[in-house]
This record gives sequence, structure tokens and C-alpha cells, in this order.
Amino acid sequence: MTTEAIEGSDGRSVVPEGPRIGPYRLIQQLGEGGMGVVHLALDPSGRAVALKLLRPHVAHDRDARTRLAREVQVLSRIRDDRVAAVIDADLDGERPYLVTRYVPGPALDDVVKESGPIRGEKLLRLGRGLAEALDAIHGADVIHRDLKPGNVLLLDGDPVLIDFGIAHVADDVRITMTGLVMGTPGYLSPEVVEGAPVTEATDWWGWAATLAYAASGAPPFGRGPMDVVLSRVSRGEADLTGVDPRLAPLLYAALSPVPRERPDADEVVDALERYATGQPVTEALTAPSRHTQAFEHRPTARWERPAVAPAPVAGPVEPAPVAEPVWSPDPEGELVPWDEPEGEVSEWQAAWEGGAGQPDPRIGRPTRTGTLLALLAAVVAGVAGFPVVAAIFLVLWSWAARTADRSVTSLVLRRHTRGPRRSDVPVAVVASPWHLVVGALATVVSAILPLVVGICAVFSTALGTVAVYGGQPQPNSSGPLAVGAAVAVLMAWWGPGGSGLRRGTRSIVRGLSPGPRGTKVVVALALVVAVGLVVVVVQNGGIPQWWPNDPPTAVLPGVGLTG
Repeated sequence: MTTEAIEGSDGRSVVPEGPRIGPYRLIQQLGEGGMGVVHLALDPSGRAVALKLLRPHVAHDRDARTRLAREVQVLSRIRDDRVAAVIDADLDGERPYLVTRYVPGPALDDVVKESGPIRGEKLLRLGRGLAEALDAIHGADVIHRDLKPGNVLLLDGDPVLIDFGIAHVADDVRITMTGLVMGTPGYLSPEVVEGAPVTEATDWWGWAATLAYAASGAPPFGRGPMDVVLSRVSRGEADLTGVDPRLAPLLYAALSPVPRERPDADEVVDALERYATGQPVTEALTAPSRHTQAFEHRPTARWERPAVAPAPVAGPVEPAPVAEPVWSPDPEGELVPWDEPEGEVSEWQAAWEGGAGQPDPRIGRPTRTGTLLALLAAVVAGVAGFPVVAAIFLVLWSWAARTADRSVTSLVLRRHTRGPRRSDVPVAVVASPWHLVVGALATVVSAILPLVVGICAVFSTALGTVAVYGGQPQPNSSGPLAVGAAVAVLMAWWGPGGSGLRRGTRSIVRGLSPGPRGTKVVVALALVVAVGLVVVVVQNGGIPQWWPNDPPTAVLPGVGLTG
């Protein structure tokens, strides 16, 4: 970036006086995000620096200051030309800021947009440079977690990494839930999206996604709604059309949704060198990965000083201790905090607290898979024992889930685009009836296919039972109804329109079962209900209770069947 100089009274060129932040004179804006703005600034000696300044509306937010302090701490551990080093920081002032080395080069995504994909030796130079940067970062026990084209600056063709706002330190606990979801969909690794343990493999995934973009000119997981892109990421559905076919196998391997299947640092560098000399990169992708073990998150004092001597900064760089949970697998195999309070932050609260540029706060939350399976068992048993009551419950649940999903999504998109506004609360209140109506319509339309498939499953099960045991088909008995219910629910979950149901259901479940205690209580209740309903079905001889309606009459060709 350049600034326009003017001629002073002594005949020499000088830079126009600009606003000051501490001892630094702001020259021009370089970029901005949801949390802050990056300026080109001059230090007292006239040296150009990059100054990251928190926005006024988040400057007094504790979490925002904590993330800025984390960035200072992380950058203080790293000494490498391929990383924009920290120079100074003020974390206690009215407008907290971070000062780093100024890199007078464009961002990789801007270069690709303006000049098209990068090929040949330039691409190799980029890949090698990013690999060297990651090697230096990991050598300091740091994981960047947000490697993407916008965070790579090109200085005379060589990459320099910036923006360590959500970086992860090996001997530190995980970042807070709000910070965990910061990032750009399509460049957030599967484990970050799903809240799984973060490893060095996370950055090699980001390396591959960034290189794929540079080589093809298109994001490897496409564009579109956030949930669609993140779904492709989680399933590993990368589109490397436009990437050199000789390089594509390496990138496909590095973009695997399973961290242990990705090549490690040595394999990546070896494959790059083979690509440079025209050899098949697959020859380097045979050794077992050695860099996919999760860091052990031991309880330590918050913001413990790094072993590497930090760069000199103005003022303290260690914030006050912040109570953060220590994470561990719960009985369901999900990641939940050991010391998570019963009143954990809800999706709604996280959405209200989000700022412009913040992604969906539901990303990275526990999926509650075990809880959902327990609830599924209760629902299937409910349909087997009391079909009408269970059907009403499923319809109401679907309606509530889709309405909740639309409400949170609407707020997230509004704040992602415009930032927090005073009108957010009245707009949300006014939009609530509309969300209810749309949720009801979506429930009706989305129920058609699962209902048809479920009925087919009921009759197929009844006919299959006759084929095995003989007798007459009884499609309205408990067994076939249970099978049909399971098939219908799975179809609604994964079929057309299922994304809203999944997101809304998980939000409701997380709200009903906050923390490990709440999870265990909900799972236990669901299983008790399921067992109780099974007992009732057995006592009734497999004949469901159609209360409050009369037993239906199902007719197969030539056979009259009653309940």
C-alpha cells in the first residue's frame, strides 16, 4: 500500500498528519473484519507497521479483548520471516490494539481474483513457503486454525501468514465457544466445524484448501449457503477441477475429513518436491501419518507465559485469567466441557453477542448424537405403542425445530452482514410470526416424502413378516409401525429439507440438556420412556393403542385387516 505525500515547508516530502492511536499515526485502512480494522500506521521513528484496532462497539467486550490478547501471546512465540511478527500491543486502553510487522504485499485471494490461478513455479513457491511457515508455527507449538487465502500476503511472490486471532496453543485450553466459530466457511477444517480435537493436521488441511484455491481460482468446497458449504467440508467433497492433475492427489489426501488420513509435514514437502521434478506425488503418500495425535489439554494457569521469549510490547500482554472449560469426551462420545456451567451460552445468546463478519455460532457445538439416538428410541417405541400421540409429537417437534432454526439463522445472517444494531430485538419480535408460518409450511411439505417412505416400510415389513412366519399381513401392528417410524424419521432427518430440522433439533436438545449433567438426565429419561413403552407394547400383545382415535382399518389386495 502507498500513501500520497505532500511537500513540506522545507521542500521535503512528508506524509499528511493522521489520527493517532497511542504513539502510532494512522495512515490508511488496509482491511477490516467483524472484530477490528487493520490500518497502515507509522511508529515514532517513521517505520511502517500494521495496527489492528478493535472496533468501538466491541472494544469493551471481554471476549474481544481476550481474543486479541491470545493473538499477542501466540505471535510472541513465533520467530520466522514467513509470519508477521508482533511488535507492540495495548490491551488495557480504551481502544485495544495490536501492532505487527507491515507486509507491503497483496492478499492471495486478491491476487487470484485479479490475475487468475497461479501456475508452475509460482505455485510451487507458494506451496513451499506456506509449508515452511507451518513448520515454524508448529515448531513453536502453535496451530493457526484459520489458514485461508485472505490470511496469506504475498511479498515479492513469497507468502507471509497473518491473523492469528483464533490460533491454538498446544499447552493451552481450547478457545471459547464464541471464538471457536470464527473463520470462513469453506476454509474451516472438518474438526473445527465439528468441535473435534485440533491438531497440526488441521493446518495442513488449510494449506491444501488454500493451495487448491490458488491453483484453480475457485474455493475447493464451492460457494453457497453456509450450512451447504460446511456440509461439503465435513464429508470431504472437494472439487479440484482446474487443479493440475499431477498435484490433485496430494490435495485430495490433505483435504480428507479424517485427520489421521492426511499426509504429515514431511510427506507434504516430499510430495511437493516430486511434483516440482515431474514425479508422481502419490509416491510420497505411503508413510503413516505422524502428526495427527491431539494435543492433551492439561489444566494450566490461564495465559501462562510461553517458553519462547516474547517480543517487546508496550504494556502488559497477559489478560486477567478467564474461566474456560477443560474439554473431554462425554459418555456419548461427544465433546463437552467437564466444568461447563448449567447455564451455558445458548445459540440465541451467542447470536445476539456476535458482530459483523461472525459466522454461525452453532458451528462447533456438540452434536449430541447420543442424546438424539436415545430420543429416536423413545419416538420409535412411542409410535409402536401410541401412533397418533407420537405422530402429533413429531409434527410439533418438527415445527418447533424449523422455527427455531429460521429464527437463529435470520439473526445470524443479519448480524453477520450489518453488525449489532438497536433494531435487532424489535426486528426479531416482528419476524417471529413469520418464522412460525414458514416453519409450519416447511414441516408440512417436508413431511410428505418421509410419510410415503414410512408407509412403504410399514407394508414391506408386514409382508416380509408373513413371508418368514406365515399368516396374514398386519401392517398396523406395533412391529411394522416401529420400523416405518424409524425409516420415516431418518428420511426426514437426511432427506430434502432436513438441514433445518437437524440444526433446529440440535439447538433444542442443547438447550434442554446443557452440560454433561443435563445430557445424562435427558438420555436417561428418554431411555426410561422407551423401555416403558416397549413394556406396554409387549403387554398389549403387539397391538398399538390408537387413542384418541378408533383403530384404523388397513386393506391389502383381497385381505381386510383391522387393528
